[in-house]
Amino acid sequence: MTGRTRQAPPRAAAMVEALRGLGYSPSTAIADIIDNSISAHASTVNIHLHWAGQSSWLAITDDGVGMSDMELERALQLGAKDARETRADNDLGRFGMGLKTASFSQARRLTVSSRKHGHPQTCLRWDLNLLQNEEGAEWSLHEGPADESEAILKSVKPSKNGTVVLWEELDRLVVDGFTENDFHELAEGIEAHLAMTFHRLIADQSVCLIINGREVKTWDPFMTGHPGKAYEGTLLRMGHGTGVTVQMHILPHKDMLKSEREMIGAAGPAGWAAQQGFYIYRNRRLIALGGWLRLKDERGRQLTRDEPHRLARIMLDIPNTADAAWKVDILKSTATPPVTLRPHLAKIALEARARARSVFAHRGRLVAASGSTKEGLPAIWESIRKQDGTIYRIPRSHPLVESVLRSAGTHRREVEALLKLVEGTVPVQRIWLDTTERDEPPRSSLLDERDAEILEVMRELFAAFVEDRGMPEEEAIARLGRTPPFDEKPELVTLLLND
Repeated sequence: MTGRTRQAPPRAAAMVEALRGLGYSPSTAIADIIDNSISAHASTVNIHLHWAGQSSWLAITDDGVGMSDMELERALQLGAKDARETRADNDLGRFGMGLKTASFSQARRLTVSSRKHGHPQTCLRWDLNLLQNEEGAEWSLHEGPADESEAILKSVKPSKNGTVVLWEELDRLVVDGFTENDFHELAEGIEAHLAMTFHRLIADQSVCLIINGREVKTWDPFMTGHPGKAYEGTLLRMGHGTGVTVQMHILPHKDMLKSEREMIGAAGPAGWAAQQGFYIYRNRRLIALGGWLRLKDERGRQLTRDEPHRLARIMLDIPNTADAAWKVDILKSTATPPVTLRPHLAKIALEARARARSVFAHRGRLVAASGSTKEGLPAIWESIRKQDGTIYRIPRSHPLVESVLRSAGTHRREVEALLKLVEGTVPVQRIWLDTTERDEPPRSSLLDERDAEILEVMRELFAAFVEDRGMPEEEAIARLGRTPPFDEKPELVTLLLND
C-alpha cells in the first residue's frame, strides 16, 4: 500500500530565527557576502558601516555583473541552490544560503538592490518583523526598499552594474550598552579579518576591498619574501587527482624582524601561538585556520598549539569540488581532511613542527635535527627522549668537555660529579614558564659577558680542537665562527684569528 503524503511547510518566523543562530560573527557574515561579489566578478567591494545608534546600518556594494529581477528573487530564496550542483571553478559559494543566513545573523531587515546590463534596477527585501508566525504562512518577500532605506541605497549604489546588500535593524550588533567606540572597534576587527581571509585575492588584484573609504591591506600569514624567513617549502600535490596542494612555511624568529611593530603585525589577529598550523584555502579564499587538524604524532598523541611550534604555518589549498570530502560547513569556517590524506598531512605537520621548534630554540637559526649547527661545534646540551619524559645531558664527546676531563687528572671524579649534578638539576619547568610568559626563548648568558671573557671561552675551545683533536687552525676558526652564540660576535672571531 502506497502511503499518503502531507505537506509540512516550516513556520517562517520560527525557521528564520533558528537560522539566525548558525554562529556567524559580523566578520564572517560580511566575508560570506563578499564571496558572492567575487563570484559575480566584482573588482571592487565597498563596505559601509554607518553609526546612528539603534538606526545604524551596514551596506556592501560591488561592481559585479548584477542580477535581473528573476535572478535576484532566486538569490533571496532560501535553499534556492542544491549544494550538490556543479559550480564554476571560481565560485566561492556552495549551499545557496550565505546571502540570507549571513544577513539574518546580524540584521532583521535585508534589502538587496541590483542592476544587470540590459535590465532595469531591481530591489527586494526580507523584513523579519513582518514575517507571519503561523503554520503554512507565506514567506513574504517585499518589493522595493522600505521608505527609510531609499536615501541609504542612493548614497551607496554603484554607478553602473552591480549589487548593494543593505543590513538594517542590527539587533545582533547594536545591543544595549553598545557605543560608537564599540562600533569603530568592530570596523577594525572586520578589516583585520578580511585582510587575512582574502589576502591572496587582494594581493593578486583579483578584488579590492574598501571599508569606509579605506582600502584593506593584505595580511600575509606566510610573510612571503621576508629576508629573515627560516624556510619555504616546495608546493606539493596531495594524492592523485584530488586537486589538493600543500606548502610548508617557517616564519622568521623575532630576532630576525626589524621592529616591535613588525613582530606584532606578523603575529596575526589571534597572536603567534593561535595562528600556527594549517591554513585551508578554497579557491584561494581562506576558509579555516585549522590549527593542527587533530592530527597525531608517531606515538598517537594529538598535535596541539604551543609556543615552540608557533613559527610553523602551512598553506593548504582545496578545490570547490572537494567540499563534501572535506566536510566544509555552511559557514565556510571549518574543514576536516579526508581519512586518506591524514597520514600524509601528519607527516608534513611533524616536519614543519620540527623545523619551527629548531628555529624557535636557536633564535632564528634552522639547525639539524641532531642539535648541531652545520659545520659548527656540537651542541653543549643534548636531549634524550625516554618513556617517562625527556632528559638533558652534556655530551662527554664535546671537544671542551673531553679536553677538561682528560686534563682533570686526580680531579676527574669531581668534574664528572659536577657535570651529573648540573644535568640532574636543569630547571626545565622554570625555563618553560619564563619562555611562555615572556613569549621568547631564553638568550645565551655568554652574550651578557664582557668581550674579553667570551674571547677566553673561544680560546679554550680553539685549543681543544687544535691541540687535542689535531684540527687545522683555519678549520677550527671557521667552525667557531659558525657556532652560536659566537657567530653573533664576528669581531671576536677576527681577533682570535689574529692571535
